[in-house]
Amino acid sequence: MDKTARRHRWDTKFAPYGYVTPYFLIFGVFGLFPLLYTIWVSLQDRNLLESDAATFVWFDNYAKLMADPYFWNAMGNTLSLWLLTTVPQIMFALFIAQLLNRKVRTRTLFRMGVILPNITSVAAVTIIFAQLFGRDFGLINWVLELFGAGQIDWQAGTASSHIAIAVMVVWRWTGYHALIFLASMQAIPSTLYEAATLDGANGRQQFWRITVPLLRPQIIFSTIIATTGNMRLLAEPLLFNPGAAAATGGSDRQFQTAALYLYEQGFTNYDFGYSSSIAVVLAIATVIVAGLGYLVTKRIRTE
Repeated sequence: MDKTARRHRWDTKFAPYGYVTPYFLIFGVFGLFPLLYTIWVSLQDRNLLESDAATFVWFDNYAKLMADPYFWNAMGNTLSLWLLTTVPQIMFALFIAQLLNRKVRTRTLFRMGVILPNITSVAAVTIIFAQLFGRDFGLINWVLELFGAGQIDWQAGTASSHIAIAVMVVWRWTGYHALIFLASMQAIPSTLYEAATLDGANGRQQFWRITVPLLRPQIIFSTIIATTGNMRLLAEPLLFNPGAAAATGGSDRQFQTAALYLYEQGFTNYDFGYSSSIAVVLAIATVIVAGLGYLVTKRIRTE
């Protein structure tokens, strides 16, 4: 009996740690180790093709990075694209979830449809949108010409290229966030809406004063997820301007993101130490921006 009781106490005390151990092992191998290794490499002068000849330069890469105008240009583009993609994603997702939450015919089909952009290949999506935003034969410019707006060289300008890339990202990820909001909306008690209707609140008032406040945890979660993804955009700007100079993000680096600049330094210039320092700074910047987004979202109050 004593052995059974002792075994039960040991099982109760240590079994939970055994259940979570696989996660921490996987995280340590595929998450923590690459992060620590990247920090270690960032302290070296290392060529990707000659890793045996690496020498420690300590913080020289970071000092060089702080004085690099191309890096700050890439960070500015990254923050601009983050703003143009994160805010519309959350807003559109809220309204799409609200529409899908209503009792309409074939709503299951619509719910399945909103997630289709997310499961498509990012390369295929970017190539198709690059054709749509083409200067001479793009569908977007054709529509603009119908309304007398004229053609726009979407890749040439900073604002135009950022808008085009933001449209790709928003189109691809809005449905993902909409399904998260939809699942949370269905958990809101209907009695709240019934009471609000009796008090004379219309649909718009119920949405902003009941639905949105109760979805705040999910909005914070989606904001953080969108921020971490949009701060490291790579495939969209890389494939938006395919060719030999794709890594520069345009002829004047007008849409080169920090992740794309990292790619250029590491896999075009083979400067692995310098690209690792970019990765470390980008990770820190992502945490800071995600934290600011969390604080702003948490402090939002509906009138």
